[in-house]
Amino acid sequence: MVYSFKGIKPVVHESSFIHPQATVTGNVIIGKNCYIGPGAALRGDWGQIIIEDGCNVQENCTIHMFPGVTVLLKEGAHIGHGAIIHGAVVGRNCLVGMNAVIMDNVELGDECIVGALSFIKQDEKIPQRSLVAGNPGKIIREVSDEMITWKTEGTKLYQQLPGECFQHLRPTEPLTSIPEDRQVQAGIYKPFKK
Repeated sequence: MVYSFKGIKPVVHESSFIHPQATVTGNVIIGKNCYIGPGAALRGDWGQIIIEDGCNVQENCTIHMFPGVTVLLKEGAHIGHGAIIHGAVVGRNCLVGMNAVIMDNVELGDECIVGALSFIKQDEKIPQRSLVAGNPGKIIREVSDEMITWKTEGTKLYQQLPGECFQHLRPTEPLTSIPEDRQVQAGIYKPFKK
């Protein structure tokens, strides 16, 4: 659902998909080819959220801020299932892993990867192409070209997903048995291994 707040309505590019079970409130601007998954909460009630082109905010993510703050997800940012972004800037083509927490006034440089379940504490400035993991988050090493290629390919799948959702996603009643001719999805993307 999309809600206005104190007269401010979200702005969403027509090519972007917001799942009906996501909540987008107030001062939120969403660019082209973005995917906002079910259970995501984008709360632009106290400040602004800008989600640039090609970003995805997956299931059960929360984006919020303290009053007067702008949260920015730069182009191609990939926010994994259950992550929390609170008052931070996420750089271009970054990956924030599942259930990671990015706190206030954090700046993630371009092409950073934050590991699943990591916690990046307030005011951290993470240089571009850093691999960050742990609680508190520490820079482990530089992100390789191979990792960026892998991340970018995964994000491309999410950039295609809005169009696929508009075309194919429909409420339905479940089947009571498995049909013999049931389709199987292709394994077109794998976890990164090095």
